[in-house]
Amino acid sequence: MQNNNSVWQFFSSVRLALFTLSLIAITSIIGTVIPQNEAGEFYVQNFGPITARFFGVLDIPDMYRSWWFLALLFLLAFNLVICSIDRFPSVWKQIKTDGLAYSEERLAKMANSHSWQHNCSAADTADLLEEKLLNKGWKLSSRPHDDARLVFSQKGNWTRVGVYVVHTSILVIFLGAIIGSLAGFKGSVLIPETKQRDRIFLYGSAEAKELGFGVRCNSFGIEFYPNGMPKEYTSSLTIVENGKDILTRKIEVNDPLSYHGITFYQSSYEAYQDFIITVKVPASGKQQVFVVPFQQQKSWEDEGLKFGIINAKAIGQSIVSAKLWFSDGSAAPQLEWIEDGAQLTVETERGKYLVSAKQMYATGLQVAHDPGVWWVYIGCGLMLFGLYVAFFMSHRRLWLYISPAGTGSQVLFAGSANKNRPGFERQFGELKEMLCSE
Repeated sequence: MQNNNSVWQFFSSVRLALFTLSLIAITSIIGTVIPQNEAGEFYVQNFGPITARFFGVLDIPDMYRSWWFLALLFLLAFNLVICSIDRFPSVWKQIKTDGLAYSEERLAKMANSHSWQHNCSAADTADLLEEKLLNKGWKLSSRPHDDARLVFSQKGNWTRVGVYVVHTSILVIFLGAIIGSLAGFKGSVLIPETKQRDRIFLYGSAEAKELGFGVRCNSFGIEFYPNGMPKEYTSSLTIVENGKDILTRKIEVNDPLSYHGITFYQSSYEAYQDFIITVKVPASGKQQVFVVPFQQQKSWEDEGLKFGIINAKAIGQSIVSAKLWFSDGSAAPQLEWIEDGAQLTVETERGKYLVSAKQMYATGLQVAHDPGVWWVYIGCGLMLFGLYVAFFMSHRRLWLYISPAGTGSQVLFAGSANKNRPGFERQFGELKEMLCSE
């Protein structure tokens, strides 16, 4: 029996909780410093073969899914459950304690107590003081004590469960993480402009996962600093399902697109040597978009047009302007420099054409599906609420014991709080002054 008690005390101890939390914090730092889910060659090149082998034994490259990290989380969860079961009955007993069962002697020994004489009868004094407390928002209950009366009031008795709300919030967060780990996925996809993809590649493996719908990159835009470094880039994406365009919106870093619980984050890009040339015939209203390899000719046979990019100016891998070659067969081909993404008007003997040319890019997207994220959000909300209750609210109790004393009455006023005692002492003093005043 003693052995069982020892085991119970071990798993319900605060020391075990602090020790487990410390280990989780330290290992989480390691998982943040050491890149996760990289190829094996990455760890060999950056840490050496012996360290890389050690990482593999401990599952450091996928630490947050390793058996020992999950065991730490399970140990913390188990500790919280046992700790709550062990301590909650006594807390519940305090919440449900009958405040009218206190004796005059016990009230007089409280740190916050004060007594005085009142010239009215005990019954009239009790009625007067009860009315004053009621006006201050204190709900009262009373009980006769021989020829005296005991009055009791309390506020915030439920705040004693704040710490258990925090315990519950941690378990809810763990539940959300487990759901996300088992039913969710993370991956990436690279989609060239004008192209569509309906599957992604999962992190940590070469496995492809079907999305159940298509994602098309309509366009990709990028801005550069004067030194050629990328400043900002955005993608226009369209969700395509059953051959129909369902949703179109522009995304950028920290402003993702979500559909059917799958979120697409703008994460990277890749520049190609191909160009996207858009040609519009104002006379007929016809317009068509072409992907044209660098220094290769493209034809729009229906309109009898031929065009291509024969030269380009670049900063790094990014084109800033291109030399357009354009012919409609009516005269010699025209050569014009055009800024990347700008529109140019080309006039020939046959008519006028609006032509734009831009370097072709592929947008790099991080893709995540986490069905447990709402459980995590709920858990975080519960934790904030529980911490607020645990640290900023308290269980406050007041007693009035009114007994006959000669032609008047004797009043004993007492109070207690389980937290923020200096704040309660100030409130008690204000109530005492109010009750003592005629």
